Amino acid sequence: MNHMNHNRWVYTPKEINVKRGVAYGLTDLMGGGWNNIVSGVIFAYLTLSVGLNPAMAGAITGIARIFDAIFSLTFGTITDGFYKTRLGQKYGRRHFWMFVGLIGFAISFLAFWVPATAIFGPGHDFVYYLVVYTLTEIFVGMILIPWETLPTEMTTDYTKRTILSGSRMFISATGTSLVFFILAILQSLPSAQAKKNAYLFAGILWTVLFVVAIYTSYRMTWERPLTKEFIAELDARPKLTFGQYLKETLHDYGQTFRNSAFRKHLTIYIFSFTGKDFYATLLPTFIVVCMGMASNTPWVLNAFAVFGILSTLLAAKLMITHGPRFLYSVSYIGIIVAMIGYGVTYFLHIHNPFVILVIITIIYQLSRGILEFTPWNVFPFIPDVDHIMTRGDKAGTYAAVMTFFRKSTGALATWLAGILLEEFGYVSTASKQAAGITDRVAWLFVIAPIVLVAIALVVSWTFRLNRQTHEVLQSEINRLQNGGSKKDVTPEAKQVAEELTGHPYNELWPNQTYEESHIDKKKK
Repeated sequence: MNHMNHNRWVYTPKEINVKRGVAYGLTDLMGGGWNNIVSGVIFAYLTLSVGLNPAMAGAITGIARIFDAIFSLTFGTITDGFYKTRLGQKYGRRHFWMFVGLIGFAISFLAFWVPATAIFGPGHDFVYYLVVYTLTEIFVGMILIPWETLPTEMTTDYTKRTILSGSRMFISATGTSLVFFILAILQSLPSAQAKKNAYLFAGILWTVLFVVAIYTSYRMTWERPLTKEFIAELDARPKLTFGQYLKETLHDYGQTFRNSAFRKHLTIYIFSFTGKDFYATLLPTFIVVCMGMASNTPWVLNAFAVFGILSTLLAAKLMITHGPRFLYSVSYIGIIVAMIGYGVTYFLHIHNPFVILVIITIIYQLSRGILEFTPWNVFPFIPDVDHIMTRGDKAGTYAAVMTFFRKSTGALATWLAGILLEEFGYVSTASKQAAGITDRVAWLFVIAPIVLVAIALVVSWTFRLNRQTHEVLQSEINRLQNGGSKKDVTPEAKQVAEELTGHPYNELWPNQTYEESHIDKKKK
């Protein structure tokens, strides 16, 4: 290995401050914006603009995200071990893939908003959008999976990681607001031609915005330096066949579920975000079809996502002072109240409900900002819980598992929403729906998010990882790494370690590192 590579910017630690946190978080301008485009825009674009039936529109996002989820399942481990290659050594095991993903994303994302008929003529819509969207999802994963591990790579300090993650969530909320704000303005233009091409113009603006943000983040972050110990460790690892690699990867992913804190974290994350997906997918249909309002109204309402920025700023402080459990409760209860408000507004047939819908939407967006902030602010500390269990370095593995389940459930939510709409008799090309259909759509829009978010709320009440428990855990890890004996553990450290991992203390911090135990198994 070329030791001079240690001097490259990608291996050069710098001071972590608010400016650096913002630079890191810029990638989530795309991350937050993209997720809301997927759940809130694409379904409406494919049904209301392209004219696909809801089941086919849901199938495009569903099938593509399942393919991408499978890709994500293996990609985390690929980035974990990519420092064994010359490209990984020179450009960074995380940063190399971020750059490759950036190039691919710029091309495929822009292509998605180009009408299929303009390229292939009529009759190819489904295949075109399925292929282009699938490629875009894969490139997004290629960017986000390595990027999500960077706080763990850059520092072990809780406060500094909070600066990074907090800035990230602030930027994510900004991305969400910008996405809808841009589309709302374009669809509000008086020109009929501008309205017709609103999605294409929005796609061009989104692409430029996201590419600049990702590249800035790419250049202003770094990775853990390749020390001699690190080099010796990777040189000792035997090369695997594809079958062995796949078996070991699946085993590694399965092992993450031995981590009690991660199981709860994943459950909270998946149910709350899937509830958000149902809301975003069905809101345009609810507003335009059920409420009978103008086609630009959903994007005007979604532009109030800017309020999510305010709640994210507050959440960054409350994360340190009150911890994630408090934030989860505030967020999820707020969303449940908002969904009840939407239902009451519809079923009471309130005349001129726009102002009321704005108030309800602000409540929802304030709560959504906290919903999106909290899980990824907690995530950088999850690998530390694993570290005391296995002595392994598996941040990429945990990021891949989270991404896999997030994308799988997100895909199923949109797909299921499309199937249910078609089963209810909804026809995307019809100007007026048959009697009773709008009531069914409204019930689906209100009930699905409430049920999913309520499950996340109940699980969050049992979550124990916070600033205080992490400091105790990290101190114990440091003590053990410095040669301390497990017999000398304090009662507090023992209790925290057992509570977070879900295992007796005597099973933690094994005699061999995770990598050493794997090498021994292969020798046998």
